[in-house]
Amino acid sequence: QVQLVDSGGGLVQAGGSLRLSCAASGRTFSPYAMGWFRQAPGKEREFVAAINWGRGSTYYADSVKGRFTIFRGSAKNTVYLQMNSLKPEDTAVYYCAADDLSTPVTGSKYKYWGQGTQVTVSS
Repeated sequence: QVQLVDSGGGLVQAGGSLRLSCAASGRTFSPYAMGWFRQAPGKEREFVAAINWGRGSTYYADSVKGRFTIFRGSAKNTVYLQMNSLKPEDTAVYYCAADDLSTPVTGSKYKYWGQGTQVTVSS
């Protein structure tokens, strides 16, 4: 059984920074990719960033390029999302996602999902 625990959300002023973290448990879990998605009130869930675990290649939504960075942690199966220069439009619930099989890393077909962490950016 694989569980994702995501955390690190909070309230921050525009221009500020937050770092989200996600840890995947499961003794035999070996990620193909891990990513972050977000969902704002009244909107559909959207892709934010992802990392191909084996190659280390990273992918970003245009709206966050240059401001957000996804990277692997030193602990096993952990991923972080460093969010800088936050804007009010970044306000959403952020979800960590992971899959151990090949999946389009920018799509929403990941097998495992975290419970979500709220990010609120005030203007």
